[in-house]
Amino acid sequence: MRVIFPSLVLLLLASCGGKDKKAAQPQQANAGQPPLSVEAYIIKPESINDNIEVPGTILPFESTEIHPEISGRLVLLNVKEGSFVSKGSLLAKINDGDLQAQLKKLEVQLGIAEQSEKRSAQLLKIQGISQQDYDLSLLNVNNIKADIEITKEAISKTAIHAPFSGKLGLKNISPGAFVTSATIIATIAQVDQLKLQFTVPEKYGAQIKNGQDIQFSVDGSAAIFHAVVSATEVAIEENSRSLSVRAIVKGKDQLLIPGAFAKVKMILGKNDNALMIPNSSVLPQGRKKLAFVYRSGKAVTAEITTGVRDSANIQIVSGLNAGDTVLTTGLMFLRAGSDVKLSKIK
Repeated sequence: MRVIFPSLVLLLLASCGGKDKKAAQPQQANAGQPPLSVEAYIIKPESINDNIEVPGTILPFESTEIHPEISGRLVLLNVKEGSFVSKGSLLAKINDGDLQAQLKKLEVQLGIAEQSEKRSAQLLKIQGISQQDYDLSLLNVNNIKADIEITKEAISKTAIHAPFSGKLGLKNISPGAFVTSATIIATIAQVDQLKLQFTVPEKYGAQIKNGQDIQFSVDGSAAIFHAVVSATEVAIEENSRSLSVRAIVKGKDQLLIPGAFAKVKMILGKNDNALMIPNSSVLPQGRKKLAFVYRSGKAVTAEITTGVRDSANIQIVSGLNAGDTVLTTGLMFLRAGSDVKLSKIK
């Protein structure tokens, strides 16, 4: 028994030593992993134009629907679809026969009332009637005159005129139709001068100024058109958090049709010290944005705030400085503190 016991002890020690060596092998292998080879970009100040591109709509300078002010049967319709008319041109006429008859009746009544008022005035001078009787006679004259003016105004409303010079649209009715104030006779638009309406994000609202020059284009043409900002809305729209802007289009062109879609481009300023990095270097993390920075052979994360973007690069507002080396490849395999080796620097 004394001889066998030391042998068992030695056997157990040898077995444990073998397991320790096998367990240590993976750790040594992990420790010997080579650093990841990545490419990087050194941040340096650049000069950029702070511009935005937003959708817009071309509008006529003035546009309205033409409605009659009173009801009646249409006896004249002088609407030539697509034609240009001058301000005050007669577009339609409603039957005014009943109003003309009412006017003649009132004019006859006025003549009789005026003669009665003259006789009352003579009687008043010799105290043949009281002042009150004369006042009632004069009141009757004035009431009839007021009724005549009301009737003449109603007659004038039977003639429908163009409110301004412009181009007529499509007519919606025909002569002989009975119309009311809800009836649309036609539309008219002032198209010799056009407007451009668009919205800009809230953060750019303070940079929009009256008189500012903007560029825009329309589908189907490579031409660049120009407009000048004329006005902005008084407040930011609550739902979209954007500001409505209107501009006056410079010049005329057959390609510019009211209602057409426009791509609006605005240059809001110039920054000579902008810090730009490749778009691919930005990693969204929930509401945050991160970038990997090379420091002493390690990949270090930095939380960043971004600004304007173009097709290749994005502006860094905060989180990075000029001279920092930002990693541009292998980002999906990196973790904070990973060992890296720079294979290419731009």
